[in-house]
Amino acid sequence: MVSGWQLRRVFVRFVLAIVAFVLAAAMIVLGIAQRTVFLEPASTSLSATIADEARYAVIESSALTAFNGSQTVTVTGADTVFLAYGRSSDVKAWLGDDPYADIRQAKNASALSSKIVQAPAAEAGSAEAAAPAAETIPDPAGSDMWLEEFTAKKTLTTTVNVPAGISLIVASDGTAAAPTTVTLSWPIDNSTPWAGPLIVGGGVVGLIGLILYLLALLHLRRSHGPRRNLPRGPRMPRLPRVPRPKAIKASEITGSRRSITRSMVRVVPVVLVSGLVLSGCSADFWPSAPSAPKATATGTATPGATDLPAAEDVPPPAVTVPQLERIVSEISTLSTDADAKLDAGAIATRFSGPALAERLANYKVRAVDPALKAVPALPKAPLTLKLPQQSSSWPRVVLTVIQDKAAPTVAPLALVLRQESPRADYLVEYAMQLEPAAKVPDLASASIGAPIIAPDSKLLVLPPGDVAAAYADILMQGEASPSFGMFEAEGDTFRTQVATLRADRIGKLSKTASLEFATAVGKGSRVALATNDSGSIVAVSLTETETAKILDGGATVQTEGASKALSGVDKTAKGIQSVYGDQLLFHVPAAGSKEKIVLLGIAQGLISSSEIP
Repeated sequence: MVSGWQLRRVFVRFVLAIVAFVLAAAMIVLGIAQRTVFLEPASTSLSATIADEARYAVIESSALTAFNGSQTVTVTGADTVFLAYGRSSDVKAWLGDDPYADIRQAKNASALSSKIVQAPAAEAGSAEAAAPAAETIPDPAGSDMWLEEFTAKKTLTTTVNVPAGISLIVASDGTAAAPTTVTLSWPIDNSTPWAGPLIVGGGVVGLIGLILYLLALLHLRRSHGPRRNLPRGPRMPRLPRVPRPKAIKASEITGSRRSITRSMVRVVPVVLVSGLVLSGCSADFWPSAPSAPKATATGTATPGATDLPAAEDVPPPAVTVPQLERIVSEISTLSTDADAKLDAGAIATRFSGPALAERLANYKVRAVDPALKAVPALPKAPLTLKLPQQSSSWPRVVLTVIQDKAAPTVAPLALVLRQESPRADYLVEYAMQLEPAAKVPDLASASIGAPIIAPDSKLLVLPPGDVAAAYADILMQGEASPSFGMFEAEGDTFRTQVATLRADRIGKLSKTASLEFATAVGKGSRVALATNDSGSIVAVSLTETETAKILDGGATVQTEGASKALSGVDKTAKGIQSVYGDQLLFHVPAAGSKEKIVLLGIAQGLISSSEIP
């Protein structure tokens, strides 16, 4: 017989198994509910309507940073939708005096406000710089001011991650009305860290309940085993043999085992459901250790990156690294095409000053004689040096050096870019190849930039405004020049080249002609950016004039090469005047330094040639 304590133990196991099943079901249902019916929205959004008369709209930094996380911007309501972002001050500078819809976070409310405002030019950093081209260039697309820009038809949706101090400009084409609806949305952390533990815990508890249930059934079956021996009765006669039954499959076995199988069929789905639900779990289902707060990304290109100085009284760099890389890449593409087609109109849209004069003259020369050498091409990347000016006003300058990976033996190319006003593009004013022995001094990082040095600064061994004249005097007088000792002669291949070339031409000159040389300061602007050693990188231009005059009335001068192509004269009885343009890059040490001024880069090209009147 089954004792009472055994029955109680079996009963307790059944009760515990039922409790475990109920608890497991509750835990699993609660875990699933956290990811379904109780799940909070994954994002929050705010919208604003732009007035029909506005051509531009500005989404202020306060609106973009109303909630934490990346910003998804959706703009609709125009055939062409344009969106770009940049520093708030740069966006206002580009707008100048044009009215725009100001979109910002409403005070004391989780909503966006929109109103038409007139942008005062003074807020743009420079009243004089903000005004030009306000009406002549209404389309903001393609401006060098933007860190990133997007264009679409009808509707534009993009996700950016911009920090404070960045604003978005919204427009159509600058002439038509701006899109009418702007929606900003931010992701919300709707993770449920206890969903995973509840589902897994429910599965574990269900498994324990299953084990308890099976043990209780097994114990109950064993309790129905053989009874105590009874006295033997009369012996029964042997019955005839019954035919042997056919073998049956285990799945067809009946009796107490069938009940166990059916019980397992009822219980196993609970564990199976737990496993299936768990297989779809992600990191949002589980608790995570607290992580250190992430620093705001700076530098780009994921949209929203910009390098702003930490100190509020220090002007920001004129451009960021991704912005500069994009600008140089666009210039490189345009110049490569213009150089191949000799397109003077196209090259003038991205070059100015001495660099433009050299290319225009080269185009004229190659149009007459295609065999003549072209100016060095502008590679796209990589930029091995990036030094933007610290500036909130205009004009702005940037120094960069490009090393062509495809031609490692070719000297790196140093560019000086200038932007005259907010709506103007950066133009290449100087393009010089670095000297083989040039050693560029330590410079500030691109995220900080360098201040501009005044032309009359006394903080250098020679004011930047006097560098060109002093070097021109050395080219004319050599060691007799008073400035000769201030400039490093070793490694300066340019002055050696000029001296050799002049001596060679004088030696070939006939007695019936004379040759005169003159060197003067060029028309290019003097650019001086500070270095970390309290010195300066200075870019200047010179012009070298070579005049060949006829002394004998019956003699003639034969022209050749580039001079012949530019002047259009094969020979002349009057004489030829040729002008060469020089672009020079120097390192000027700080005042009191024992170091000398070093020539870092040069470019020279014939820019004009004509017959003497």
